Amino acid sequence: MKATRELQSNQAFEALLATLRSGRLRSSEFLTMPALAETIDFPLAATREAIKRAEEQSLLSVLPKRGVIIMETGPETTRACMDMRAALEKEGVRRLLGAGRPEMSELRATHEALLAVARREPAADLSRRAIATDLSLHDFMASGLDNPFLQQAYAANRNRISIIQNARSFLADRVVPAMQEHLEIIAALESGDADVAVERIECHLQLTLRWWGVGTAA
Repeated sequence: MKATRELQSNQAFEALLATLRSGRLRSSEFLTMPALAETIDFPLAATREAIKRAEEQSLLSVLPKRGVIIMETGPETTRACMDMRAALEKEGVRRLLGAGRPEMSELRATHEALLAVARREPAADLSRRAIATDLSLHDFMASGLDNPFLQQAYAANRNRISIIQNARSFLADRVVPAMQEHLEIIAALESGDADVAVERIECHLQLTLRWWGVGTAA
């Protein structure tokens, strides 16, 4: 019985994450507990357990006797989440390169393919493909952390960033420069130069924040 409850709670949490990643639940949106349970299509008890886990990741806040409110995505929160991702990625690439030069041919190929399409068809709707390609490199760099607690921190922050991204309009003009920045990181990883890779990650962070209008004056 306990195992069944835990399974249902885990499934409810995954359903909640899916609604956040898809944008069905938006930043600063308020929902009552029953409304959220209906949204993710799970019983109230399992939904409450999912909410506890989501609150631990700062994905939402519980308003006692009222409901929940999805995390806000203002400039300070956005900068903090993006800075955290970059910090974890920098350590990830240091550890990756400490173990040798990683195989980057597949990541390079997918990035070059998307870059070619974006240059050829700048008006095309590339949002889904661009986001998947973007995440592929970020996740790869974080995989180098090789520490379950650091990787849990990265995964939780990845969920927060998905809410931030959904709160902002997809910028088609950002695809080409973003892929170019990613390819510079990939080149640094291919060369085995950790210092250059870290520098390119920081540059990518600052340019992304600037595109989003939340960059800090340097």
